[in-house]
Amino acid sequence: MIILRAFLALVAGFSTIALLVMCFTVLLARLTPSWTVGSPRKGYIFVSLSYSYLASAGGGYVTAWIAAASPLEHVLILGIVVLLLGAVAAMLSKGQYPTLYQLALVAVMPLGVLAGGLLRLRVLGICRMCHFIFFCHYCKMSA
Repeated sequence: MIILRAFLALVAGFSTIALLVMCFTVLLARLTPSWTVGSPRKGYIFVSLSYSYLASAGGGYVTAWIAAASPLEHVLILGIVVLLLGAVAAMLSKGQYPTLYQLALVAVMPLGVLAGGLLRLRVLGICRMCHFIFFCHYCKMSA
């Protein structure tokens, strides 16, 4: 049961990222059709990086929410998966987008996953260093 829940947490987090990125991409194409024609403009790149970060944060949050037993570990696994898949996607789409944009996207998305997972831990009141609830006597921080 624990393995199934862990797998579902990762699948749900990744699906959340994919769904949100698709929705934001379609919305951006409808709102600013001139940005999607030809090579990407600076505005498109900035907005794309922003919504990719937010979508990744949503995926990290969902993963930490479903993986209640060890949320941070699952978020880190999702971050590694997103990093690896982003690197593969960047290599496969070489030349279609600027290299700096692809590198930024590979870096931003795992950071978003981590931020979303840490946000979920903060909402739960769990110390992100040692996972104690409310007040951590070791870290001397209140959550």
